Amino acid sequence: MSVLLVAATAVPTPSPTPVVVNENAVTPGVVGFIAILLVTLATLALAVDMIRRIRRVRYRGELAARRAESERSRS
Repeated sequence: MSVLLVAATAVPTPSPTPVVVNENAVTPGVVGFIAILLVTLATLALAVDMIRRIRRVRYRGELAARRAESERSRS
């Protein structure tokens, strides 16, 4: 049992020395800006296309309903 107790005790480790990081080397820069811009533009293009498709489907449904109503009124 004493072997488990010794194995379970935490051994202190020395704290690492602080590393000085150059903030300009960490930022995404121009490449990151362009990548985010492209993702944003693609998302906007997909959203506009989706809205157009939804409107088109809704309009076709309204036309079909009108056509069915006019055919019912003829009979």
